[in-house]
Amino acid sequence: MESRPAVISRIGSSLATPCRRRDFGEVAVAYGLIVAVIWTPAPWQMLLGFVAIAFIAAVSCLTFDGLEAMGLRAADAGRSLWVVGVASALAAIAVTWASWQHTLHLPNGAVSFFESYWPYVIWAAVQQFLLQCFLMSRLMRLLRHPTLAMLAAAMLFAAAHLPSPILTTITLVCGVASCLFFLRYRNLYALAIAHAILGIAISITIPGPVDHNMRVGLSYLTYAPDPAPSSRP
Repeated sequence: MESRPAVISRIGSSLATPCRRRDFGEVAVAYGLIVAVIWTPAPWQMLLGFVAIAFIAAVSCLTFDGLEAMGLRAADAGRSLWVVGVASALAAIAVTWASWQHTLHLPNGAVSFFESYWPYVIWAAVQQFLLQCFLMSRLMRLLRHPTLAMLAAAMLFAAAHLPSPILTTITLVCGVASCLFFLRYRNLYALAIAHAILGIAISITIPGPVDHNMRVGLSYLTYAPDPAPSSRP
């Protein structure tokens, strides 16, 4: 195990080259914008959201490493689908337990379920892209050690879910697991599906007043329970 001064020294030296300075700047600006979006009230939140999307999209296009490096490939996809099975099994356990505890809340019918959660499926894929393809890929070059990069990416991912104790804990554990998975299988599709399954399971099994309807940042602090029961996006 490296000493703390040695790690700090190596990180500092890694910023000495222009490419690594660029990686550091891209991570700092992108993450700063994401945090700003999370903690900024409307209507400025929407404006910052567009700025964050534009910046991350532009940087991703300019530094495009190829579909395979980003995990957007169909080759050997079958080898990585076990993670979808694990997520489905965990979701089934959570749903069964919530049913016993009378905390399960589902939209009324398949159509309502689809309308409620299809945006979250897309958001789950976006989050995995940000974690794996944007953050971790740059942290790998900055820190020059897969374990450090993985832990740093997972901690940044979890910190973006503050101050929710439930989501922060879950995303820290799942962030580490998904980074390990991505390093091994390099498949973003399977991770996105697994993320969507687990996220929806959390939404329908944990009561809104407990996790504040899966909100984070400022909206978590300003959450007010809806007096009328409704499905959650």
